[in-house]
Amino acid sequence: MVSPETRSAALLAGLREIAPDYVFHLPSSTLKSLLTGLAELGITVHPLTREEEGIGIASGLALAGRKPVLVIQDNGLGNALTALTTFPQAYHIPIFLLVSQRGGLGEYNSMIHTFCERVEPILDAAGIRYFKLDARIPLEEWTPTVALAYQYMQTTHRPIAVLCNLMAGQ
Repeated sequence: MVSPETRSAALLAGLREIAPDYVFHLPSSTLKSLLTGLAELGITVHPLTREEEGIGIASGLALAGRKPVLVIQDNGLGNALTALTTFPQAYHIPIFLLVSQRGGLGEYNSMIHTFCERVEPILDAAGIRYFKLDARIPLEEWTPTVALAYQYMQTTHRPIAVLCNLMAGQ
């Protein structure tokens, strides 16, 4: 079994290729290894109070030619949905979201399942493109998927999410 720290290292390598100017996140113990690694690389990491706040800040930075990345949990996508669909999606602003998936196999928090098991259909209904990284995807594909998803975001000028399960589940 691949550890959350090993999966985080693969994501970190992908983010290193992107070389973001800023990373915004909501505090989460699941994301600790990833956020620590970003700070060690010297990438500015800023905490947020809410996901939609991050959408607004990242949109402004993207419009100014900067490279922001949002790192959130999938249970926070509900908070960000209106902001995502009415601003960056509607106005073709490229926003990159690295979304830690919760729920499924290995999830220890019973309340998480209600929303998290429906994230993909919600993103589909909202027309937000996403790429998925979990136990079914070989670890050696995680880093290039992050970098390619970022390129795809730049090409399409739309918000793009990479859904990644750092825990044991799918």
